[in-house]
Amino acid sequence: MALAILDLVLGTSFLVDPASAASDFGLTIASTHGESTLRGDMTAFFYVTALSLGWGAWKRRGEVLLPALGLFGIAFIGRFINVVAQGPYEGWMVPMAVEGFHCIVIIIAIRAWGSGQTATA
Repeated sequence: MALAILDLVLGTSFLVDPASAASDFGLTIASTHGESTLRGDMTAFFYVTALSLGWGAWKRRGEVLLPALGLFGIAFIGRFINVVAQGPYEGWMVPMAVEGFHCIVIIIAIRAWGSGQTATA
C-alpha cells in the first residue's frame, strides 16, 4: 500500500505542477504540448499504477497488480536498454532501483496472493 501512496503522490505532482515534477525526473518543458504530455501521460502512468497497487493490496488479489507490473517492468527495461545503448549517466541507478523495487514487491505480492479465485468442484 505504501507504493500505491507514493505513486499517487507522484501522479498528483505531475497533474498539479508538471514543470516541477518533470525537473525531478531530469526533464524540462519546451512547449505547452510538452506540458500537456507530461500532465496527461505521467499522471496516467502513476495513477494507473497506484490504483492497481491499492486495489490489489486491499482485495489481496495478485492479478489486479498486473497493470502496475507491466508499467514498471517496461519502464525498467527501457532504462536498461538506454544504459546499454548510451552508457550510464549521473544518477541512473536511482530510478532503476525504484522501478526494480516496484517489480520485486509486485511479483512477491502476486505469488503470495495468487488470483484470488477459489477452485470449484
